[in-house]
Amino acid sequence: MTISTKSSVLLLNDNSLLKGDLFINGQWLPSRSDAYIEVVNPANGEIVNKVANAGKLETIEAIDAAHNAFASWKAYTAKERSFFLKKWFELVVENTEDLAQIMTAEQGKPLAESRAEILYAASFIEWFAEEAKRVYGDIVPTNSNDRRLLTVKQPVGVVAAITPWNFPSAMLTRKVGPALASGCTVVLKPAKETPLSAMALVELSKRAGIPSGVINLVVGLSSREIGDELTANPKVKKLTFTGSTPVGKQLIKQCADTVKKVSMELGGNAPVIVFDDANLEEAVEGVIQSKYRNAGQTCICINRVLVQENVYEKFVELFTHKVSQIAVGEGTKPDVTMGPMINEKSVQDVELMVQDALQKGALLKTGGNRMDLSSCFYQPTVLADVTSDMRVIKEEIFGPVAPVMKFSDEKEAIKLANDTEFGLASYVYSSDMGRIWRVSEAIEYGMVGVNEVAITSEVIPFGGVKESGSGREGSKYGMDDYLEIKYICLGGI
Repeated sequence: MTISTKSSVLLLNDNSLLKGDLFINGQWLPSRSDAYIEVVNPANGEIVNKVANAGKLETIEAIDAAHNAFASWKAYTAKERSFFLKKWFELVVENTEDLAQIMTAEQGKPLAESRAEILYAASFIEWFAEEAKRVYGDIVPTNSNDRRLLTVKQPVGVVAAITPWNFPSAMLTRKVGPALASGCTVVLKPAKETPLSAMALVELSKRAGIPSGVINLVVGLSSREIGDELTANPKVKKLTFTGSTPVGKQLIKQCADTVKKVSMELGGNAPVIVFDDANLEEAVEGVIQSKYRNAGQTCICINRVLVQENVYEKFVELFTHKVSQIAVGEGTKPDVTMGPMINEKSVQDVELMVQDALQKGALLKTGGNRMDLSSCFYQPTVLADVTSDMRVIKEEIFGPVAPVMKFSDEKEAIKLANDTEFGLASYVYSSDMGRIWRVSEAIEYGMVGVNEVAITSEVIPFGGVKESGSGREGSKYGMDDYLEIKYICLGGI
């Protein structure tokens, strides 16, 4: 079934970037199914486009295409692979506005955030184009004079990449960039809520001349059907996933039967610790920037606001005032700084968490209700006097709700911050350098932002500890999960 790529609600400079079919072995192809996916704008309920629905058979075709392309792709020199990636990077940058329009239409975030994400996504392609030429082996000091010992690094093989809806472009390039740079081929499965951004990027990769079969894309209504094939098929050698911890755990179990290499970027429950020696105005601005970006639907956004007791009341007052001024609306409208949540179910989940907190004694300072704009809008919300038994503290909120609780001293702050099974991102506001070092080393997180919440870029190792995942994405370490170390012993010297 071929899907139309004409949208009545989305006008682009290049309408051919709006795709609806699957991408297998260098071609846009229909699925075998008459079913299709409606991609809906969460801000107004309009259908942006209809997308082909893949199942097991299409997934097998995509895996076979990637498997067949692997031998030739890995034979390209690092410089040659770098050339293709740089061309892809240039095309993404050139088409930033169209890509941003597509993202805002299907995901809801304000256009300013979408534009920033497109450039962020492009930065990973550029970075790994450069890193492709820096995959070094070693000469190991020999244990005998008649032999020489050395190591080389080789691509792991076909990579299955499963990406989420909250950052549909950046999470794609953060995985596909290092995979291609190392010589791997890819089967990509974007979220069914936001496949259009992935499809547009894949179209640009085709225009960049990346050979057929190196990148393949399938998306379907049944994530389980596609996921089961990606995890069970022995031709897939690695799976990389960004998403929830429960789903990540299940994928790890499924990959065990074929002993695939896995990297997981899973859930978070990020604390920010605001000490009494912090600049409160800067802390308030930082918390707002982190908490309400993408309507709170960010794995590293602040989930728990921990404030030292002697500045607690002042912080809550300043914070509530600023949050109440956040401009909410459709992402295409000027001056809007927060858009909708991804769907109504997500709104319902947040509502239940807020109700739980209020029933257990939390104080509602601002927000706390849906908005009339559409069923996917929820007010920016602040809850004060929260306690550790509330769901908003124990669970990842993934919505525009900030729970604030007080602590007495450094020891208690560290204990509260570590009181979770998650360990992705964390934040500290303080002017005491000794305290900054002590707390940064004591809290159990893969990333710590000190007096700063904009901590991500292509040059840093993104990832968590505990149940927030394994492996690192971006930075010089980002290639490691796509490579195997081979040891060679040369005898008879």
